[in-house]
Amino acid sequence: MAKKCKEVQVKRQARQIEQYKERRAKLVAIINDPEMTLEDRLEAYQKLARIPRDTSPTRYRNRCKVTGRPRGYMRKFEMSRNAFRKLAHEGKIPGVTKSSW
Repeated sequence: MAKKCKEVQVKRQARQIEQYKERRAKLVAIINDPEMTLEDRLEAYQKLARIPRDTSPTRYRNRCKVTGRPRGYMRKFEMSRNAFRKLAHEGKIPGVTKSSW
């Protein structure tokens, strides 16, 4: 299992992403709008810089629900390849069987 502090960090980050989603989207729309003046764009850039960095969805890292491992993550099962393999061999994941031919 991952450290407790990492689990807490991931939950906090997910909560912050949702909290700042609309505000961030409005500022990015202003920045990308070609009809906005340069002053408006610069002001939007400054406001965007004041928002916490962890609110950006690209900084979010998916983690295994079983072990907390950040690498080898399988989205369909929300777990890492190692945990998936172990549970699949034990028959604890419904509908998954070992391939043979």
